[in-house]
Amino acid sequence: MITIKSEREIEGMRKSGAILAGMHIGLRDIIKPGISSWEIEDFAVKYFDQHKAIPAEKGFEGYKYATCVAVNDEVAHAIPRKDLILKNGDIVKVDTVVNKDGYFSDSCWTYAVGEISPEAQRLMDVTKKALYLGIDQAVVGNRIGDIGAAIQKYTEEENGYGDVRDLIGHGIQPTMHEAPNVPNYGVAGKGLRLKAGMTITIEPMINIGTWRIAVKEVPEGDWEYYTSQDGSLSAQYEHTLVITNDGPKILTSQDPIADAKYL
Repeated sequence: MITIKSEREIEGMRKSGAILAGMHIGLRDIIKPGISSWEIEDFAVKYFDQHKAIPAEKGFEGYKYATCVAVNDEVAHAIPRKDLILKNGDIVKVDTVVNKDGYFSDSCWTYAVGEISPEAQRLMDVTKKALYLGIDQAVVGNRIGDIGAAIQKYTEEENGYGDVRDLIGHGIQPTMHEAPNVPNYGVAGKGLRLKAGMTITIEPMINIGTWRIAVKEVPEGDWEYYTSQDGSLSAQYEHTLVITNDGPKILTSQDPIADAKYL
């Protein structure tokens, strides 16, 4: 069932989203060559605790961590690891969900580790733009397919990248994962019609190579995670947003100047 959110619920999600955005902003000073991916997890846990918020991924279907930290060809769901040391030229995706007073927000960001290659920078730039092209389509009267079609056209047709099919965006609130599904690919004019008050995530995961992904073996008891099937770099950006009669409003914005039209 898809719920239409009240102003009170949207305001609660906005506060939750501000905490999540603040955590991502703080990671800009943390992520550098020589740290382990576990230090990202440690920073996030402490940040949420300081802001009296709960890392919602921890404990979800047995997951043990507050964050997913995916490096280079790791697409998503990778666990933070003490023995994974970031090196110059890596790109790292940090995906997490926060619960503040019962209100959820979800956001992933891709970070450069030190000096990265032009190829990696271009992938990050294209993926980030794809996110905003998808957000542009999240307006009252459009359909879910309009979001995915805009992302797919830009990433695959115009830039020759692989637009991951297996992992997609979703509705959010009153739990972490709600209807509707929000694919990062699709056909314009198809799918559920969007209404004011819906809250969703848009989260393109884009590979330099094929869109196909592979399951990575992990220690017993941990979730599976996913890599690009051909070993190519993968990037992801994600925002939580609410659809309003005045256009989409980002609830996890890290940059009020750049996102002014969405706030």
